[in-house]
Amino acid sequence: MSREQFSFMGAHEIRIRLGGVSRQRAYMITNRADFPQPVADLSQGKVWLVGDVETWMGVHRRHQSANSEA
Repeated sequence: MSREQFSFMGAHEIRIRLGGVSRQRAYMITNRADFPQPVADLSQGKVWLVGDVETWMGVHRRHQSANSEA
């Protein structure tokens, strides 16, 4: 039986990937209709799959997704 590995990203990591935007701006972005849905809403906040966020950035924030390895 194989185990699939998942990578998750919270609001703080999303803020960093978006170039250090404010908490308010990150909230606005993550609540857009076209932003991926979180996979869980934990007591410490929502979490998203890294791949989902990176894919969204590739479409909507191409200039930032080019630095995804940073």
